[in-house]
Amino acid sequence: MSERISTGGCACGALRYEAKGEPSAATLCHCDSCRRAAGAPAVAWVTWPAGDFTWTRGKPAGYRSSPPVSREFCDRCGTPLTYRHDQHGDWVDVTVGSLDAPNATPAVDHTWTADRLEWMADLGHLPVHRGARSDA
Repeated sequence: MSERISTGGCACGALRYEAKGEPSAATLCHCDSCRRAAGAPAVAWVTWPAGDFTWTRGKPAGYRSSPPVSREFCDRCGTPLTYRHDQHGDWVDVTVGSLDAPNATPAVDHTWTADRLEWMADLGHLPVHRGARSDA
């Protein structure tokens, strides 16, 4: 059996990455820091050993979002890509939305729900549109 290889990159294509092997369980993070970094109500992450993750095109920009955390993103289009924590240096978290096949790594839990936006707790009552609302 061949080794699993996951690929992904930013929206503009300037950055590409590859991750080898099976990732750790994916999570949907609700923390304030992730929400602000992504400009989203929550962020889906999946984790690989840092040694199994490589940039195959370009080099990301980065910043410290808090003393132990660094985040990488595309400085051309702004796509958030990775999260690294100093105390977990052997691991890299990758945004599920930046994967070429995001359906291959569904979230298995929610983290930091103490920070979750109240309206994110139950979204099942909202109308569903297969495309833009104007297409309905």
